[in-house]
This record gives sequence, structure tokens and C-alpha cells, in this order.
Amino acid sequence: MNQGRNSLWCAAIVAFSFALPACGRAEDLWANQPCDGKAAPVDGRFDHSAFDALLKRYVDASGMVDYRTWKEKDAARLDAYLDAAGCVDPSKLASDDERLAFFINVYNAVTIKGILHFYPTKSIREHTADGPGFNLWKNFYFRSPVKNYSLDAIENEVLRKMGEPRIHFGIVCASIGCPKLRNEAYVGSRVRDQLQDQGVAFFKDPSKFRLEAGDGRVSTSSILDWFGSDFGSDENARLKFIARFVEGPAKATLEKGGLKFKFLDYDWSLNEQRK
Repeated sequence: MNQGRNSLWCAAIVAFSFALPACGRAEDLWANQPCDGKAAPVDGRFDHSAFDALLKRYVDASGMVDYRTWKEKDAARLDAYLDAAGCVDPSKLASDDERLAFFINVYNAVTIKGILHFYPTKSIREHTADGPGFNLWKNFYFRSPVKNYSLDAIENEVLRKMGEPRIHFGIVCASIGCPKLRNEAYVGSRVRDQLQDQGVAFFKDPSKFRLEAGDGRVSTSSILDWFGSDFGSDENARLKFIARFVEGPAKATLEKGGLKFKFLDYDWSLNEQRK
């Protein structure tokens, strides 16, 4: 992988609730905007309509993003959304579904913010150094009244612990190999249905899932390898999980089990609209 030793590793970028670390040390620089007494709405629901409007404007039906225009015209609106979200104590939200929608949206918004900062870029992997240096997944923080969350922490310490494996079809790492970025925000009242819809779209995509029953296998996205235990305790359980998102003869074949997994190469190229 290209480690992308970007010159901005040693430059602080302060915007609302975020800071890029100096020379790869996340603790070196941190700047928060004051919340001025803001808190979660009294009904326990956070308004994601600002993020929803941005997604509708810059993300197409295939989940591809117009990063160039977004950066030129509306980066500040994304900052404002994240600044407002950073004043919310997630524990004060009304339900698990509200928290689920909140953290999925925040994960996607923080990822987009990172890409907009580095854009133009070819891949998020240019900004996720495996060794010393800035790593967008580990060193770019979302600040809340409770704690500062990296993208890794949102995924692994919050969302995965909520017991909803379909989150893997909702959070998007700005890559073609990811699930498609939904061009609407998640909302607590519909988040489970939205995630189910995302799963159906994911397993309809032949670049992410192919049933090859004649060869006794299924070829799937590496997401089902990296997070395999989230989808079931063994291969047959994972096949039954996939069956929840497909119809017809394929569904029965998956439910029967006995197939082996082959994991497809992951496409880390940017999920960018090409014009």
C-alpha cells in the first residue's frame, strides 16, 4: 500500500472539533470550539438534516461523491454539522436507534471531512500510514462531551459493540470497495430499514458478492473476512446472514450452507464521481 507520506503530517489543521496532529502524534495538537451550552435536543434526537442536504447534493445514486465541488462550495457546511454534533452527549439521545444513526452519520461525515482536506487524492490509503505518521483512521478525532473518538474508535468501540452487524454496510471508508455511500442521512426512526436496504444493495453488487454454487463457494468482499465474527460464529452462520439480503434460489442455497468463502481483492480507489 502507498503510505502517502504527506507533507501535512507536520501541519496542524484546526476546524471546529478537529485537529490534524503534528508529526503523527495525535496528542500534540488539539483545538475544540466551545459549545456555548449546546446539548442534545430535549426530545433526545439530533437533527441530521444539514448532513442529509449535503449528501443529496454531492452523492449520486451509485454512492459516488463529487468531492471537488463539495470542497469548493460547501466544506464549511460539513464543518458546521460536525461542530453541532460535537456538542451532543450521545448517552442523552433517546434510544439505541438514535445513537446508531448518530454514529454512522458522524463516521461518514468525519471520513468525508478528511478526504476534503487532502483532496485531490487517489485513495484514503494515502493518508492511513501503517507506520509512523498521520493516520486518518487513528489520528483524526471527533470531539463529543464524553470523549474524543477516532474513526477506529467509532467503528470498533461504539458501533460494533451495538450488536448490529449491518453497520458494515452503512459506514463508508471513501473507497470503491466499501458499501456505497447512501445519499441521505441515517435517522433513528428508519435506521434499521436503511441498513437493510444497504445490505441488499451490497449483495447485489457482483464486485462484492458472487454465488458460485457449482464450485462450492461464494466470493465476497473482504469485509466479511476482516469482521467475520460480526456476521456469525462459523461459515454456515455467515452464509445464513447473507441469505437475509438475497432472494430466489440463491437464498435457499445459502441457507443450506456447506459453501466455502473466497474473499475478493479490495478496491481502495477513491469513490469519486468522474466527469
